[in-house]
Amino acid sequence: MRWLLILLAALCALPAAAKERADRYSAMTYNIRLDIASDGDNAWVHRRAALTGLIAYYAPDIVGMQEVLLNQKQAVGADLPDYQFVGVARDDGRDKGEFSPLGFRRDRFALRASGTFWLSPTPDAPSKGWDAALPRVASWARLHDKAAKRDLLVVNTHFDHVGQVARIESARQIRRWIDGRRKPGETVVLMGDFNAPADSPPYTAIVEPGAGALRDTLGISRTPHFGPLGTFTGFQIERNEPTPIDHIFVGDDVTVLRHATLTQQAGGRLPSDHYPVLADLCVGKGC
Repeated sequence: MRWLLILLAALCALPAAAKERADRYSAMTYNIRLDIASDGDNAWVHRRAALTGLIAYYAPDIVGMQEVLLNQKQAVGADLPDYQFVGVARDDGRDKGEFSPLGFRRDRFALRASGTFWLSPTPDAPSKGWDAALPRVASWARLHDKAAKRDLLVVNTHFDHVGQVARIESARQIRRWIDGRRKPGETVVLMGDFNAPADSPPYTAIVEPGAGALRDTLGISRTPHFGPLGTFTGFQIERNEPTPIDHIFVGDDVTVLRHATLTQQAGGRLPSDHYPVLADLCVGKGC
């Protein structure tokens, strides 16, 4: 009889325990470098297997990429069949120019909604904003964690490399966009190549206190950051920039367990001219 009472007590406690569960997610941002023949030995054809192999090995739950041309998007999709990718190309809103695609694991998430908007005063149409040299976009997805019954709002972007005003305004635009569309209880992840170091005005515009403020996963990781700080290499393996320009930001309900810059290489050859950034995240009272 005693064992039966213990079993009944455990069963009664299950709903409370479920409410306090902690759910872990891994997020990666990776500028994969566009496919351009002038890269020579570093051209896409020589890097594809190493790059998609890296992603498959670390198997992040969500991955944001930048500088992805249509043929690269197709190659990545073929090499990583466990992922679904969303987002359109920046030049025509279909398949011309670079994508900033957002991928997520099919076995973990159901897609509730997705889209792409332009970083400009006319976000619903292909356009350049402010002093930007090129059209820039943000691709987003509202994901439902099928096991945890939790929703995530994830945004992936690539800021302009020339326009200083464009970078600041893009940061403000994305922050407003997230603040206006985040649903109660929804976990937010923003990632990308921001072309902005941690001491720059665009970075500050994302993290400064106020409505919609986000936090840099590097700075709040429970364990010390692993790997170099700099994320841009220009394919120079000896290069060691003092600060990253690729970042992963999260809302205030997220605990960051680990953060790393990944430096895999083969014979001195790198899979891209940026290192990928990987963050292990935790959401829930049990973190």
